Amino acid sequence: MKFVLNGWLSRKFVSMLILVMALLLLLQTVSVCATEIKIGIVNTEKILRESILAIKAQKRIEQEFKLRDSKVKELSLQIKQLQQQLEKQLNTQTADSSDRRAKERELASISRQHQREQQQMREDLSLRQNEEYGRILDLINQTINKLASEQGYDLILQLQDSVYRSARIDITDQIMSILDEQEEKPKNLKTR
Repeated sequence: MKFVLNGWLSRKFVSMLILVMALLLLLQTVSVCATEIKIGIVNTEKILRESILAIKAQKRIEQEFKLRDSKVKELSLQIKQLQQQLEKQLNTQTADSSDRRAKERELASISRQHQREQQQMREDLSLRQNEEYGRILDLINQTINKLASEQGYDLILQLQDSVYRSARIDITDQIMSILDEQEEKPKNLKTR
């Protein structure tokens, strides 16, 4: 009987020990959940597309390259005109071969110049856009850091695309409104 009683007590003791450990684990989980972690997500691609700051930067760049773009378009028009003249000469066969060769050389020269101008403009445009986007990204990061410290965020992620994110943690619009306010402040100060 002593053996059975000891077995029953030892089983009861083990059961109580497991129950206490489970209770301690549950309490620890509850305490971890009680310290809430604040997380935010920012879609920088959306900010670079839709913010006032980005739109103004894009307009500035377009304005800077307007003259060069018109020059490239003018060269393109010259190429088309020369091609039409050459086709007309070939169809009517009125021009002599030396005149036709001169026009072909002129067409080749203008085509090379057009390609060079177009390539150079594309490279300069890309460089200029990267400069502007880099400046905007720096402002975005500064704004995110400021917002994180002011509102007590533990983690803010910059995501372009995600399978799912709750609107509750998406702070993209909040960041955009802060950036837009900062963009409008210098104008308000100048008008006063």
